[in-house]
Amino acid sequence: MTLVFAIVVGGHVLKPHGAAARDADGRYANSPLHSWFESLHSGKGPCCSDADGTALSDVDWEAKDGHYRVRIEGQWWDVPDDAVITEPNRAGRTMVWPVYYRSVDTSLRVEIRCFMPGTMT
Repeated sequence: MTLVFAIVVGGHVLKPHGAAARDADGRYANSPLHSWFESLHSGKGPCCSDADGTALSDVDWEAKDGHYRVRIEGQWWDVPDDAVITEPNRAGRTMVWPVYYRSVDTSLRVEIRCFMPGTMT
């Protein structure tokens, strides 16, 4: 019984947390781009909303050898080609939708669910 409890609790603690909407205070609900953000999809699935994405400064992303890379928490991560949003960027700023995997005794792992390049201006 104790082993089963430990497995259930350990599985819950170590499982990746899904991308849930974080617009708890409703600040993005009236944005003119709200429904556009909600409709964004990459080859990896829906990106969720603007509240779930993270805007990047130009120094925190780059195109290298025909692929994108982003800097998250001081480390460079390759953006999978199927995570790149190919439709025009209405927001103008570079955005990434990372999924974080953290657990005890292992290093951080990040999966890029969606990436939308900006204008690099």
